[in-house]
Amino acid sequence: MMTPMHYILPILGVMYEEYGKATSISNIADQWTGPKSNPLYKTPVPDEYCKPDSSMHSQDRRANASIVVLVRNSELWEIMSSMKQLEDRFNRKFRYPYVFLNDEPFTQSLKHHIRALTSATVEFGLIPSDHWRQASWIDEERASKSRDDMVRNDVIYGGRYRNMCRFNSGFFYQHELLQKYRYYWRVEPDIQLFCDVDCDPFLMMQDQKVYGFTIAISEIPATIPTLWNVVKSFIGANPDLVTPGNAMEFLSDDGGESYSLCHFWSNFEIADLDFWRSEAYSKSLDEKGGFYYERWGDAPVHSIGAALFAKKERIHFFNDIGYQHDYFEHCPQGDVHTKGKCWCNPDKSVYSCLYQYDKLLL
Repeated sequence: MMTPMHYILPILGVMYEEYGKATSISNIADQWTGPKSNPLYKTPVPDEYCKPDSSMHSQDRRANASIVVLVRNSELWEIMSSMKQLEDRFNRKFRYPYVFLNDEPFTQSLKHHIRALTSATVEFGLIPSDHWRQASWIDEERASKSRDDMVRNDVIYGGRYRNMCRFNSGFFYQHELLQKYRYYWRVEPDIQLFCDVDCDPFLMMQDQKVYGFTIAISEIPATIPTLWNVVKSFIGANPDLVTPGNAMEFLSDDGGESYSLCHFWSNFEIADLDFWRSEAYSKSLDEKGGFYYERWGDAPVHSIGAALFAKKERIHFFNDIGYQHDYFEHCPQGDVHTKGKCWCNPDKSVYSCLYQYDKLLL
């Protein structure tokens, strides 16, 4: 018998089941690209984190951080591609450790190939089965009907990814290998990193921020029909846990009555693990069953948590990190593109919900 996990709206580990595709399909009406968006907030990581001769880069200024990757044995070549780019663009210089998580025992071949790509410390961890498998208290008949209905109604990935979304929404930061770390960078198999990352984003997070993103898009309404009602009930019952000066304007255009559907695309995130370990997550979201009776994704769950429990200025848009996963990408523009030696096309950047973030800073 599995005990329901306890958290309210926590953030992710690093997923492998391609949830990004579920929020990056061209039939989502308000996804659009190109420089016409003209996002207002383009502040890069401050220069003091980029100077190799600065005290920021001495040993006592190294962040307690890890690169976290959720991967399956069948994704060997996809994760090697991601690692090669991350090493070339960032980690060969900074040498932050890696933590790889898997719901099945790692093959020796995967371990060997991963270790061959980096001089940094690498650890491999098995996800506990009760953190990954569907909880025994879930009504499988009801859950199965929900999956079948979504498939019948052509909801993208409506029949899949429940365990992954649930794990990434609340269990990843409980893993024993992450207990010694304060910050993490979530990395997916088969990503593109388009620009050099010469600044240390972990140190900037340590000094100033709790959550960082590169892409903000809309969720598919059919996957989360009751999520916002659950959020409103939580806010009403726990007003003292909601942070003043938060980012509610990112989530809602009417003061919280309805959800804008905007979220930070969580397959890329750099964040503070202690933020997700805080008191605000002692309330139970899992027991509502929405990960199985609907298809709550970790991206809206992460985003709602960050927006409600952090001050808005502590959420950072990593404009200078060029990134692509599945169909969506972010590519810096202008001088930032040149400085980062980026090889992406700015016209392909997606900004459908970045305007919601911009509003926070006006």
